[in-house]
Amino acid sequence: MKNFSLLIKPASADCNLNCTYCFYLEKCSLYGESARHRMSDKVLEQVIESYLKTDQSVYSFGWQGGEPTLMGLPFFKKVVDLQMRHGKKGASVANGLQTNATLIDAEFASHLAKYHFLLGCSLDGPAELHDRYRTNHIGDPTHSNVIQGINHLNNAGVSYNILVLVSRANVAHAREIYRYLTNEGYYYHQYIPCVEFDKAGNPMPFSITGAEWGRFLCELFDEWYQKDTHKVSIRHFDALLSKIVDGVDNVCTLGKNCCQYFVVEYNGDVYPCDFFVDQQLKLGNIMTTSWSEMANSTLYRNFGVRKSKWNQFCEHCDCLDLCSGDCLKHRAYAGHPADHLSHLCEGWKQFIHHSRERLNILAGKIKDERDRDFRRSDPASNEIIRGKRVGRNALCPCGSGLKYKKCCGRSN
Repeated sequence: MKNFSLLIKPASADCNLNCTYCFYLEKCSLYGESARHRMSDKVLEQVIESYLKTDQSVYSFGWQGGEPTLMGLPFFKKVVDLQMRHGKKGASVANGLQTNATLIDAEFASHLAKYHFLLGCSLDGPAELHDRYRTNHIGDPTHSNVIQGINHLNNAGVSYNILVLVSRANVAHAREIYRYLTNEGYYYHQYIPCVEFDKAGNPMPFSITGAEWGRFLCELFDEWYQKDTHKVSIRHFDALLSKIVDGVDNVCTLGKNCCQYFVVEYNGDVYPCDFFVDQQLKLGNIMTTSWSEMANSTLYRNFGVRKSKWNQFCEHCDCLDLCSGDCLKHRAYAGHPADHLSHLCEGWKQFIHHSRERLNILAGKIKDERDRDFRRSDPASNEIIRGKRVGRNALCPCGSGLKYKKCCGRSN
């Protein structure tokens, strides 16, 4: 069975905040907007036990919402207990938690640190930008609450990255946001475009255009490239370098198939993607349907292949290798087919044309650094690297995943 990860919504779309642009809040309508949605112990154990029985290189649990910390610390203690109870000896288990950080206290942070949870904390920049859309249910700003939670994470030594949603509020402030984050000592960034549509297919007022996204990325890249390529990690830039250097698609938007993970709702219902949690795409329920049945279902497979059914103009575009037609969310909206051009197409083109040459320079440096590191770590293998005992079409011993002639042997 192909490797897959889980994105689990233990509190469904419930959240202690009321962010204007949240795409998942509307999912409450699937299960009753007035209801309180919480994953039961029975469902939780079934999710963990059944997943840990599958054959995976790493068992990757992502906890998301809504706001998953609404479940409270006892829930996440139970998560770890169940993983330990049902995990195979020597199995690698990874937990990620996407949160607004406002409910994180010292005790919660201590637990997350002890069991090596990797957190994503939503922070849209300095207060005047963040608080435009990220408010609580009575309209109060939340920036100071987020910072308080992040400070608890810092004190406990929790690993985390900052997730910035790029919306109408901050799209013109790439440099300001980047400098704010780095000045605060936040060196792991993720930038997500805010693009939502009404039922008629019109962009919502907080959404950005393709041109705005392109300008944002170009400004961000220029600021990062000047002096921070070895200091600051920006997820999308890292992903592009992985694709160029190793041919690896380590974020789903860069792949050619969307069969990469499953979304598990609070009651055990399973969907192919959290952007497509829709009754007509429900794959089953973990209480009654196996992972194998869902992974091999026609519904899931058909959903996955839609990713590579991009527009005919994409086939002749010099950016396709680094955009893969963009996320289906930005193509198949408001009844559009999968081959509809991405809403952000113009921006991706602008950014790729702007950055490709420098990305290739960085990719070359990465290969050279790998070569030097390999030589330093195992001097006796120099003759192998020189090509005397490695065929040109064999995988390079440096571990890049490329053929020797395309990697360390490229100058021989």
